[in-house]
Amino acid sequence: MEATVYDVVIVGGGAAGLSAALVLGRARRQVAVIDAGAPRNAPAAHMQGFLSRDGMPPGDLLAAGRAEVASYGVELVDDQVTGIEAGFFVRLAGGRVLRARRILVATGVLDEVPDIPGVRQRWGRDLLHCPYCHGWEVRDQALGVLGTGPGAVQHALLVRQWSHDVVFFTHTGALTPAERVQLEARGVRVVAGEVVRLVVEDDRLTGVELADGRVISRQAVFIRPRNVPHADGLLAGLGCEVKADGFPVVDAAGRTSAFGVWVAGNAADPRAQVITSAGAGSAAAIAINADLVQEDTETAVQDREAADVFSAAMEARVTQIVAGDRRHGF
Repeated sequence: MEATVYDVVIVGGGAAGLSAALVLGRARRQVAVIDAGAPRNAPAAHMQGFLSRDGMPPGDLLAAGRAEVASYGVELVDDQVTGIEAGFFVRLAGGRVLRARRILVATGVLDEVPDIPGVRQRWGRDLLHCPYCHGWEVRDQALGVLGTGPGAVQHALLVRQWSHDVVFFTHTGALTPAERVQLEARGVRVVAGEVVRLVVEDDRLTGVELADGRVISRQAVFIRPRNVPHADGLLAGLGCEVKADGFPVVDAAGRTSAFGVWVAGNAADPRAQVITSAGAGSAAAIAINADLVQEDTETAVQDREAADVFSAAMEARVTQIVAGDRRHGF
C-alpha cells in the first residue's frame, strides 16, 4: 500500500510540536503530528511562566493545542515512531507508514535522576528540577538541593533566590574550596553524607535521610537531572550531526545538518521551558514552510520550462507537417 504523503510530519505532540503544527496548518500545509502520549511535564500539577497561561495544568494546554491544530486540518496520530527510512518514510508502531517532504522532531528529553528511594515517586511534585517553574510555589519553605553532578552548586545558588532556608546535600560528591565559600557566603548550609532516601509522610515530602541515620527536615528538594534526548537514535539514523551529549547540531530555526530535518523544543535545548519550546516550534515551522515554498517554486519553474520546451517542439512538428503537406499539394 502506498504511504500517505504529507508536507510535514512532526514527531512529538508537546508545546513545540503543536506550536509548529499550528503555524503550518494555518499556512495550508498538509501536516501530521505523531505523539506517543508521554509528555515530560506530565507529573507537574501546573505549568508556570507561560504568559496568559500561568498556572494552567500541562494537560489542559495540550488539549487546547490539539483542538486548535485539528481545526486547521492537522492530523493527530496517537502512536509511536519506530523509524524513519530514506525518503522520509515514517513507520509507526501500529503498522501505518506516512511519507513526508520534511520532518520536525520535537520529542523532548528524558530526565535521568539518581536511583534513590522517593526520587522518582516525588518527581514533579516536591522533588523538583526547575526553580523558574516551581520556585514561587515553594518560596520561603525549607528547601534542599541534592548534589548529583556538575552544576549542582550553581543550582543551589539559584534556588537560594526563593528561600533563606536552603541546604545543599553533597551526597556522593565533594565540594571545591571555592564552591564551599560561595555556598557559605550565600547562607546555604552544607550537609555532607550520602543521601539514602526521601522521607515521605501523608503523601508529602518531609525530609532527607542520610546513610548515618540523620534526617534533615525539608519541604521540597531540587535536583539538576542529566538530560538525555529521546530522539538521539532517530536523529543519528537520519544523518543529523549530533554533539557529544547526544543533542543535535541545529541553527537558530532548528535546522539540522541533514536535508529536510528540523528539531525544536527540548529535543534541541533541554533547558527550554514550555513557552520557549512553543516559540522554537513556531520558528521551525516558519523556516520549514519557507523551505517548502522554495522547493515548490523551483518545481513550478522546472515544470514551466519543460512545458515550454514541449510546446515549442509540438509547434515545430506541426509546422513541419504543414510544410510537408504543401509540398505534396495538399
